[in-house]
Amino acid sequence: MERFGRINIRLNELLAESGLSKNKLCQRAEMQRTQLNRYCDNTVTRLDTDVLARLCTVLHCDISELLEFVPPEDDD
Repeated sequence: MERFGRINIRLNELLAESGLSKNKLCQRAEMQRTQLNRYCDNTVTRLDTDVLARLCTVLHCDISELLEFVPPEDDD
């Protein structure tokens, strides 16, 4: 695990809970499908605050529901 922990994007879980398809989410959040897939797969390297705001708005969630901080494991 990373030295300082990591951020998990919980988009897949929120998408499943919402009942929206990826296509509908792309349309409503004005995103490209490849961009959405990177967020779903947790492979995005730079978080875009505008995209995060659109996702929260469309999914009716708080940023803390979308992003999760996973602290580093203690190696001591």
